[in-house]
Amino acid sequence: MSCEASGQERLMRSSVPAPWTRERLYAVLDQYLSALADRDPARVRWSDAAFVTENNVQLTVGDGLWGTVTALGDYDLRFADVRTGQVGLFTTAQETSHVSGMTVRIAVDRDDRIREVETLIVRQVDEALVFPNPRFDRKPVLEAFVPDEQRMTRERLVAIADGYFSTLEQNDGTLFTRFHADCQRVENGVQTTNNANFPLVNAKLGCEEQFRLGYYRYDDRLRARRFPLIDEERGLVLAHAFIDHRGRLDAYRLTDGTEMRSHIRRPHSFYLAELFKIEAGAIRQIEANFITVPYHMPSPWDDAVPAPGGHGRGAG
Repeated sequence: MSCEASGQERLMRSSVPAPWTRERLYAVLDQYLSALADRDPARVRWSDAAFVTENNVQLTVGDGLWGTVTALGDYDLRFADVRTGQVGLFTTAQETSHVSGMTVRIAVDRDDRIREVETLIVRQVDEALVFPNPRFDRKPVLEAFVPDEQRMTRERLVAIADGYFSTLEQNDGTLFTRFHADCQRVENGVQTTNNANFPLVNAKLGCEEQFRLGYYRYDDRLRARRFPLIDEERGLVLAHAFIDHRGRLDAYRLTDGTEMRSHIRRPHSFYLAELFKIEAGAIRQIEANFITVPYHMPSPWDDAVPAPGGHGRGAG
């Protein structure tokens, strides 16, 4: 990025005041988490038309996890979009004896009443694909703020994150985004890059090498991509999407000629929440939670009816 472009972008950002502050949004999140831990949704300041989903299904306020949570974990990866009034969190939730990774996205109106909550909770006890020995550790790179002169526009941040999904879709070795040399990815609490202990051979490789070899050829479609929350100050983009697998691909070759067999041989879909840390125009770290959902399941967030404050559901 040139110094001239950086200056123009800083001027553009400074000319549009942010309606919210990080501290204000984090206060809403803390209030929500306190009420959730106590199973008391009445303690939350809800908007009159609050839209709430859990694992891609619309629920009434107080249903789902509100009735079963027994504790919230110490893992606290939080981030905020001060321009659209949204706050996000990667954490864990305990339901009796089971601990699950969880992503929460909350959107508020101008009076800080909650108008949207999108929760994805990875209940591995219900999953066919179980990631072994999840660990939910702090990652300082995700918490670090980007120096002002190095910050990118919202549009560029989204383009880089969207390029990741385009690279993953029908992965044939072509890259549609850039990866930092130190890129790492954690999925459902397990590192799936540069991890010699993970059972899949591709997890031993780095981010870029996995994609250049075309390991994910069986991912047929990255559908319903949304980028609702952008934390410009920290270079973070929260995305939601579905990965569809037709299950028809059997044998295929990596770009180096290695013969592979697809491990997904049935119609299948993942619903995911994925956080991208973008540094110097490249993806530095990825934090993701995902679950299996019915094949081609639609998203309740596809409805673009404007919400209070003028933002459509899940709008960035």
